[in-house]
Amino acid sequence: MKEIYFLRCRECGKTFPNQPQSYCEECFAPLEVSYDYEALRQTTSREAVSRRAFNMWRYAEFLPLPQGFTASQPIGGTPLVKSRKLGLHLGVKNLFFKNDAVCFPSLSFKDRVVATALAAARRFGFETIGCSSTGNLANAVAAQGAQQGFDTCVFIPADLEAAKILNTAVYGARIVRINGNYDHVNRLCTQIADKFRWGLVNVNLRPYYAEGSKTHGYEIAEQLGWELPDNVVVPMAGGSLIGKIAKAFAELAHLGWVEPKQVKFFGAQATGCSPIADAVKRELPRFTPQKPNTIARSLAIGNPADGPFALRLIRESGGWAEDISDPEIIDSIKLLAQTEGIFAETAGGVTAGVAAKLIQQGRIGNDETTVVCITGNGLKTTDAIAAHFPATEVIEPKLDAFEALLQEQLKDSIQV
Repeated sequence: MKEIYFLRCRECGKTFPNQPQSYCEECFAPLEVSYDYEALRQTTSREAVSRRAFNMWRYAEFLPLPQGFTASQPIGGTPLVKSRKLGLHLGVKNLFFKNDAVCFPSLSFKDRVVATALAAARRFGFETIGCSSTGNLANAVAAQGAQQGFDTCVFIPADLEAAKILNTAVYGARIVRINGNYDHVNRLCTQIADKFRWGLVNVNLRPYYAEGSKTHGYEIAEQLGWELPDNVVVPMAGGSLIGKIAKAFAELAHLGWVEPKQVKFFGAQATGCSPIADAVKRELPRFTPQKPNTIARSLAIGNPADGPFALRLIRESGGWAEDISDPEIIDSIKLLAQTEGIFAETAGGVTAGVAAKLIQQGRIGNDETTVVCITGNGLKTTDAIAAHFPATEVIEPKLDAFEALLQEQLKDSIQV
């Protein structure tokens, strides 16, 4: 049977058969997965998809899965939460949060990309899998690798958050800590992929890995009643997610599942690592790599692989990019939690804070439908905010002790 997907160069258009390869041999540009959309029209429909279980596998035909693939666990299918308080606070009517902080099994959107990468790893016969990671990807690779019986080895910067290291170690993965930032780690992994027969999900399996992000976009459209939003605010690390959401929207429009629409894409970065946002704001033709210095370690990629494509998409869509400082990230984490009940990691603080900034700048309209992408859980980065929540006073188990404490608390709240 003819395969419905294949690899294509994102620059010169040269096509390649399915294999563990991430770059074009002609022009060295990155490869991505392309599909036979006419064949897809014949194999599925919006109605058929809507009858399936609500997780990422309901869109199986639009993912690079081998023939006979059977999902090992339900991943994705996360909530799209309409704002009840923060939107009102910011003066916008239709603000939504796509909450991948609750994605199964490791509480970040990286579970989606690892799922498609490991399907490819199994197809190509890899027994050892791994990744270069700023934390969430290592968690997802370790969790799914354990569940599917792979030997797993992950590579991380040495200064990664303790909770993320623990969240990887608990699954039994081998962890290699590198004295350097993510860009150093990634360069080493590129060399390892060349020398060892290992499936490194964001290196030699990257085209298949990246496609998992599309399901975040498919779900947004479906949860909005098969309509596209006006705006999407997306955190940017390597710059892949923002482009894959756009690809998902374009595919749905091409197949006639949604009405075509000009969606504006907005990129969010931390000021301490904002190469893409810096290029957008300064109207530069290309970004300049930066040395990361931010508490938002999951976004701390100074030389983003998909940065040129993210930069192009933002400009062509009529969107923008912004960044916020570390203190603003903390404030935004607290604000999101205290208004919407969503506890996001530092990357979520970046996205929520940038969304607020864009609204204040007038780049996002009051009546427009805006989706803010929350990609990871706050339990992963508790060290970033722990100092802002000191332990509360301990009292005796007596009513008068509680009444005295309550009076003190009320007095403090009035003073504030």
